[in-house]
Amino acid sequence: MRVALIQLAYDDAETLDARVERVVALVREQAGHDLVVLPELWGAGGFSYREWSSRAQDVTGSIGTALSAAARDAGVFLHGGSIVERPASGETGEEGHDLWNTSVVYDASGTLVATYRKIHRFGFAGGEPKLMDAGTELVRVDVPAGSSSLAVGLSTCYDIRFPEMYRALLDRGAEAFVVPAAWPMARVDAWRLLLRARAVEDQCFVLACNTAGTHAKTQMGGHSAVIAPGGEVLAEAGEEQQVLSIEIDPSAVRDVRESFPVLADRRL
Repeated sequence: MRVALIQLAYDDAETLDARVERVVALVREQAGHDLVVLPELWGAGGFSYREWSSRAQDVTGSIGTALSAAARDAGVFLHGGSIVERPASGETGEEGHDLWNTSVVYDASGTLVATYRKIHRFGFAGGEPKLMDAGTELVRVDVPAGSSSLAVGLSTCYDIRFPEMYRALLDRGAEAFVVPAAWPMARVDAWRLLLRARAVEDQCFVLACNTAGTHAKTQMGGHSAVIAPGGEVLAEAGEEQQVLSIEIDPSAVRDVRESFPVLADRRL
């Protein structure tokens, strides 16, 4: 299974239209991969809180339409990172907000096959908690891989700090976790540690796509990575924009779980 993580760099000067055009071109260049992943909130800006409302869209808006076409043109399963979602229906969440941090996933025909609203919001009562509602549903999607498939649990950035979420995804059959992020350089050591921890404790692949560059006065951490079910770092990006391309073997999950059956000893 060939995977590409597009560690996108951006700043405050680039317009949304220009960024979308650049991103979909990068996606189309990944033809031949099975799965392509983009970072969290790459369109609205991960730390650009003041821009979120004006850049919010329904999942069928201009960003979603462009990502759908790019997935179809490249013939790839595309995790489009996340958008600031404002549903066209006028829906509001339990806390009264009408915005969510929502991941969008497309199959190789360009069909939207899954969405995930971020459950754990970052900001300690500011930022996401102040402006967005929390998601409430865990999401697993099966990604084709040749004659088989890989069961992928969806999560986003700050979610990685909450291991109970990944246990719950494991119990839903997850063999891999995809983690788009806008994780800052100031805490990149924690990012690298937590990715390996989630892989080791759940014996799953971790496919983590972070942001590069500097926006809203925040330097982003980069270091997108692919972690094996045994915790080995199979590939890791640096601090700049980079496409991390790697081939993984989904059967490695079964092999690790059979050779070291720690999950069978769970008690709680």
